[in-house]
Amino acid sequence: MEISELVSPRAVTADLKVTCKRQALQELSHQAASLTGLDKRAILDVLLDRERLGTTGVGHGIAVPHGRMKQLQKIHGLFARLEHPVDFEAVDSEPVDLIFLLLAPEGAGAEHLKALARVSRLLRDQGMRDRLRASPTREAIYALLTERPARAA
Repeated sequence: MEISELVSPRAVTADLKVTCKRQALQELSHQAASLTGLDKRAILDVLLDRERLGTTGVGHGIAVPHGRMKQLQKIHGLFARLEHPVDFEAVDSEPVDLIFLLLAPEGAGAEHLKALARVSRLLRDQGMRDRLRASPTREAIYALLTERPARAA
């Protein structure tokens, strides 16, 4: 599964202005609603329900909030770089400034897990995180997210 299958150029935000975790999830829910046609409150509720199970702040300034919604036909992703890091109750207690949100159809168990694994692989690379943080525009961020890794010869 490629990142380009999960996120479109419209689903990338370069400098999201938020002051807390809840506000970040609200803003991303609003953006997800415009991309998917679903209700922003329903999306926020799914994300908050998932956060109650345990934080999706995975460390190194990264959060991967996610949830399943029966109304979806395919997996949707959104990426946001925050203007200022916020407390996300991350596992390493570090504030989060890079968020990759995933919404999947209710029945997409294996595909949802594959998408989470792909996003995790991408964002665990320190060089990638540094480049995402340094990218000047949403177009540059999208290009980084969707670049194909070089294959070993």
